[in-house]
Amino acid sequence: MTLVPFDDRDGWIWWNGALVPWRDATPHVLSHGLHYASAVFEGERAYGGTIFRLRDHTERLRASARILGFEIPWPADRIDAACRQVLNANGLTDGYVRPIAWLGSEALGISPIGNAVHLAIAAWAWPNYYGDARMRGIRMGQAAWKRPSPETMPTMAKCTGVYTIGSMSKRRAEEEGYSDALMLDWRDRVAETTSANIFLVIDNAVHTPVPEGFLDGITRRTVMALARRRQMTVIERPIEAAEITSASEVFLAGTAAEVTAVREIGPHRYTPGQITETLMRDYETLVRGAESDVARVVG
Repeated sequence: MTLVPFDDRDGWIWWNGALVPWRDATPHVLSHGLHYASAVFEGERAYGGTIFRLRDHTERLRASARILGFEIPWPADRIDAACRQVLNANGLTDGYVRPIAWLGSEALGISPIGNAVHLAIAAWAWPNYYGDARMRGIRMGQAAWKRPSPETMPTMAKCTGVYTIGSMSKRRAEEEGYSDALMLDWRDRVAETTSANIFLVIDNAVHTPVPEGFLDGITRRTVMALARRRQMTVIERPIEAAEITSASEVFLAGTAAEVTAVREIGPHRYTPGQITETLMRDYETLVRGAESDVARVVG
């Protein structure tokens, strides 16, 4: 399969308030965001022309920037409208939307003071992160890197720097023949994968780690709401690494991953069962339904 580079495509990107040709959306190489990871972003999916939980993503983007110490100079309504605009400009109804805000090139010292805030939004066609494997279950390895303590970096912000160890772990997993890797936290407890939250089915209850040291994902919260609507027992708690041997089913949740089954974590095997399959179907139904349906489920 021939890959199309992301810097050489037809289309439009929303850039600081206006649509610009895709190939022209280029920040300066001496931007603070490139050198010091002073950048925050979101990943969103559109289904049938509607971006799922758009306002929640926009508010998280703005909150992430505040955690890093800067304010995005566009209100939530304007950012929402820009996401829809760029989706339409690229002729997409189903697609992936990527807003990113970063600090510019006015100054390049460690301190970000004096740098302008930029915002760009792109959209492209992107099927499920794991492709056809999401139904039968993906194979996962074990990451060498751990999710850090929230005392060491802004783990509750969706910022680019936090993803470095996830990117490194994902690459190693793929080199070893896996689709992804399980990441533990600094206490050796189950955290998440390199880019999605994780759920374990133990004794017919849905267990998921407390989001300490990693994002409390929007899709994570959606899946928990769907499970509770089905009268499933949902338990959010610290999960020790050894407990993965007690699970009968394991699945992931994230914007790119949607709901994806897991069939292996290292030597451990799982069979995607009724709970995983039910939540897959319910999630698909929800994201392709009306916004009022979403509001009733997630509040």
